[in-house]
Amino acid sequence: MSTDFLNISIFKDVVCVIFVGMLAHPSKCAMTEDELKDFLANVYEKMASDMCTRLNEAEWNYDTDINNEEKQQILLNVTLEAAALQKDNWQKYFKDLNPDDYQDEEIKRQVKDLRILGNAALDEEKLSELTTTTNSMTNIYSTAKICPYTNINCDLSKDGLSLEPGIEAVLAKSSDYDELAYVWKTWRDASGAKMRDLYKIYVDLSNEAAVANDFKDKGELWRDSYESPTFIQDMDDLWSQVEPLYAELHKYVGNKLKEVYGDKLDNSDGLLPAHIFGNMWAQEWNNIAQLVKPFPNASKVDVDQALIDQKYTVLDMFKTSDNFYQSMGLVPNDICYNTSAGAMIEKPTDGREVLCHASAWDFCDGQNYRIKMCTEVNYEDFVVIHHEMGHIQYYLQYAEQPYNFRDGANPGFHEAIGDTIALSVSTPKHLQKINLLQDYEDNDESSINALMDIALQKVAFLPFGLLIDKWRWDVFSGAVTQDKWNSHWWEYRKQYQKLKPPVPRADPRDFDPGAKFHVAGDSQYIAYFVAHIVQFQFYRSLCIAAGEYNPDDKEVPLHKCDFYESTAAGEKLKDGLSLGASKHWSDVLEVMTEERKLDATALLEYFEPLYNFLKEQNQKLKL
Repeated sequence: MSTDFLNISIFKDVVCVIFVGMLAHPSKCAMTEDELKDFLANVYEKMASDMCTRLNEAEWNYDTDINNEEKQQILLNVTLEAAALQKDNWQKYFKDLNPDDYQDEEIKRQVKDLRILGNAALDEEKLSELTTTTNSMTNIYSTAKICPYTNINCDLSKDGLSLEPGIEAVLAKSSDYDELAYVWKTWRDASGAKMRDLYKIYVDLSNEAAVANDFKDKGELWRDSYESPTFIQDMDDLWSQVEPLYAELHKYVGNKLKEVYGDKLDNSDGLLPAHIFGNMWAQEWNNIAQLVKPFPNASKVDVDQALIDQKYTVLDMFKTSDNFYQSMGLVPNDICYNTSAGAMIEKPTDGREVLCHASAWDFCDGQNYRIKMCTEVNYEDFVVIHHEMGHIQYYLQYAEQPYNFRDGANPGFHEAIGDTIALSVSTPKHLQKINLLQDYEDNDESSINALMDIALQKVAFLPFGLLIDKWRWDVFSGAVTQDKWNSHWWEYRKQYQKLKPPVPRADPRDFDPGAKFHVAGDSQYIAYFVAHIVQFQFYRSLCIAAGEYNPDDKEVPLHKCDFYESTAAGEKLKDGLSLGASKHWSDVLEVMTEERKLDATALLEYFEPLYNFLKEQNQKLKL
């Protein structure tokens, strides 16, 4: 028995006057409100934080050296130990607690969270299997390689292309229809197809854990974090708001791509092939911006070239991002990209295989925060850095909250913060301020081009952000059986994205969802859809606070707002972030925006000039 368990038992003896004689049923021993407060503040806080630190350290060490079997075993051992500790606490103290038995609202919220055991509800053997299965899927994803199109029979160990940066570079730069189709297919053969059977194990065990937590399935457990009984309908309503904008963008971009690819591109069915959008999943279309630019001769935003010309390093990009946050009076973020303190901001060159997917880490000790990213010097990664630094800023702002409240108000909020900052960073106005944009003329044409650049990221993403978890909710609930997993995936991609596969797909051979990290890695995705809505609500509010936007006269349109150096905007952001998860997300949203509902009105207001332009152009072409 660990020291932590002994400390809890001793504390239990002190606070529970009826504990003696009930050792066989310790969960029947209820604490008063004052006793529970004392226990959570003086025992559980340190114990949970310490275990969180150990677990994150083990996961970090594995993610940055994923072929190291010793580190994989250590991660498994610590995961099982953490689960045992969580389960022991749950059985002794939290299992039978009822939030309605307490008056203090913070205690009510903590009790609600503590009553959910998560995957720790599984026995050790099944939890070990679930952990190993998930690690195996992420390993398949992270180590998958394909041969180049010009050498399809290559030696993978010598000449194979990894996703980052090799395969992604091909997708971003090539306009060879057949090469893109080859890369698209072979990546899915090398990743998703190899984990299909593992995913069935993952689904079954995840559902078993969810049922043990009194949820119908894993999807319902995930949705619980949004604290809305109408969450699925809420998401459908948001999609209904933004779908007309996406439809016009899809039509316009499809017409432009038809000019590029000619007869190779058959869109007579209203669908576009998924491999020609400059991105492996067609989730963002910014890499094809030059192919679909409304006004090619207008002033250009070429940050990639500016970064090269000014000899930016990866570290320079992180420092520039940190400066933005500090300019708003927020907490310096420099610790998270300090490689001497453990951060990984570039892909190692020492032969290690790493999980390159960018992520921000809170090690739960109030001191250690890190970013893990295989950064390249380009504009796309410049924006990603601001996104990840947003997570770090959120961690820093709620660091003083109790352990159970050191989280986002809901998962979408955490994803939205850095993106809100990036909306300001991406404006030509700001890029000029920091000398990454020169000789730029701000007129109607260049403004539409700038809006198109953002739409290719933000609007193009919306249906993909929605459909991944819609698909998974159906898988978890059993609404779709394993023999139809892949065809169901493409039904959703056709319905929402209006995309089709470039080559035939078939059940049970293919498993295209597994070619996306978040599916392989057991990570919710609807948070990104929520984030792409709420970030515009945040952005609009910060712009008003900064005096950069007046919603009453709109003399300066919303998309031209830059709140860099606005401490007033920083204070508004700080007020919301510092609350963490201590209040319902609608209360936090109200603090930050004076609104209480997720709503796409701010997004539509931002893109209104582009929406009008797209409708006009599509009508001219009778699209």
